[in-house]
Amino acid sequence: MTIRVVVADDQTAVREGLAVMLGLLDDVEVVGEAADGEQALELVARHRPDVVLMDLRMPRRDGVEATGLIRAEHPETRVVVLTTYADDEHILSALRAGALGYLTKDAGRVQIAQAVRAAAAGQSVLDAHVQQRLLAAAVEGRPPSPCAPAPAAGPLPDGLTAREAEVLGLIAAGLSNREIAQRLYVTEVTVKSHVNRLFAKTGVRDRAQAVRYAYEHGLTA
Repeated sequence: MTIRVVVADDQTAVREGLAVMLGLLDDVEVVGEAADGEQALELVARHRPDVVLMDLRMPRRDGVEATGLIRAEHPETRVVVLTTYADDEHILSALRAGALGYLTKDAGRVQIAQAVRAAAAGQSVLDAHVQQRLLAAAVEGRPPSPCAPAPAAGPLPDGLTAREAEVLGLIAAGLSNREIAQRLYVTEVTVKSHVNRLFAKTGVRDRAQAVRYAYEHGLTA
């Protein structure tokens, strides 16, 4: 079976190098290259790849948000993160968003190929350093983040995405942008971007109206 892959990285040289490397594998076909998270979503919707090799820091839409949306809208597509970041915040954000694998850019071509093949088979592959960070977190007994309220089942109103509905539910629960960022393992800037978009889509002008909207549409916990 040929594994169909989309490569997402905002650095042209890195993106093209990965595409060439993967294209040399007999069982892999690179069906698209994305320069940002928004383009990655478009390519996934168009090509329905088996795997996305995803960078985290990208313009327009970051890799964590793009991963969450891909997993929500195209659950048959698996995501493997390939990034320079290996701190707790980035690791947990990506895994919580649904990434099946997490590698740093120190990984060699053999390890990257193995991760892509494993993800296509539904198996997780984590960089050794990432495994150490997760193990350290478990040993230190860090409490897991509480679950965010789940949006109502079925189509969401006014074109809201699953993540925007999730943020709206957390606003209705009384959380500040900073608290929402901590809950979702994303940056406060990302939360503000979600809030601005959901305000524009729903037509609400402030958080009080957002709370009312959330209750009227069943988007609360």
